[in-house]
Amino acid sequence: MARLRHLLPSFNALVTFEAAVRCGTFARAAKELCVTGPAVSRTIGRLEAHLGVALFRRTSAGAVLTEEGSALFCGISASFDEIEKTLLRVRQPPRSGIRTVVLSASSAFATHWFMPRLADFQERFPKVDIRFQLISGPLGGSVDGVDIAMRFDHGSGPRHMARAVMPELLVPIRAPHFHGADAPAGAFLPAVDRIINLSNAEPDWSGLFSDHRAEGKSGGLQFSDYTVVVQAALLGQGIALGWLNVVSYLLARGELVPVGPVMKTGRTCELVTARNPGMPVIFDICSWMETEFNADMKCIDAQYPDLALASVKDAVGRR
Repeated sequence: MARLRHLLPSFNALVTFEAAVRCGTFARAAKELCVTGPAVSRTIGRLEAHLGVALFRRTSAGAVLTEEGSALFCGISASFDEIEKTLLRVRQPPRSGIRTVVLSASSAFATHWFMPRLADFQERFPKVDIRFQLISGPLGGSVDGVDIAMRFDHGSGPRHMARAVMPELLVPIRAPHFHGADAPAGAFLPAVDRIINLSNAEPDWSGLFSDHRAEGKSGGLQFSDYTVVVQAALLGQGIALGWLNVVSYLLARGELVPVGPVMKTGRTCELVTARNPGMPVIFDICSWMETEFNADMKCIDAQYPDLALASVKDAVGRR
């Protein structure tokens, strides 16, 4: 720990950096941290100067993580998650009538699907203290110790029941202000100068990308955290693949747009709970999440009928 103090200008610099990446913009981070946007920028600038590396590349479209910035975020976000879990274990008992519900899901889902709905959730469930067990890599792992777990094809068992939400669907996405080439015949993704890739993706993305770059263009981006992949797409850095269970809110509201057909992987996104959770509100939260998903899908289908999402709910119901 003594060495760590010398490696950082302050611990607050890491907190500010993590918030800037997770929130997507310096302005949103400033709002979360109750400071000004310039204060966030100055704090990150001091961190960059102290480390001797650029963590963000400033562009006309906003700040984009560098390779070093992505590596730092992946490292500290996992550490912050562990700190949060430890604090939850040792904190004082919650206020009377307030029930803590732990949701295990990807960091990308928490950032891009749940956080925009947090105010609505708190209004709908005023006596629920929602906590997250965040997964930055492939969505999996034990469902023990959490109240609700988002998983693919986990299935039901003697102790747990799995509630199907939607088929696992992938669609190429971009920001409205990013314009790439059209997809050539037989290609799932168009040929563009910026493909935003996810390393160690499950399912494997290889073979989905066009073999041809847009004329006179080359390059691409690769990140190990899907949260950053979606954020890069939002900033207009290229085309990525969007998991519908993560980006449905962004597509429904026009913050991202589809640029190709939907691909079904054959897996199903499920909400896994204990068969007898002890808190009826857990089932109510699952129903709320399913309702929100269905509303997103209906909105996306109305805007982009060629994606043929109208049958998704029926397909899940037949499982």
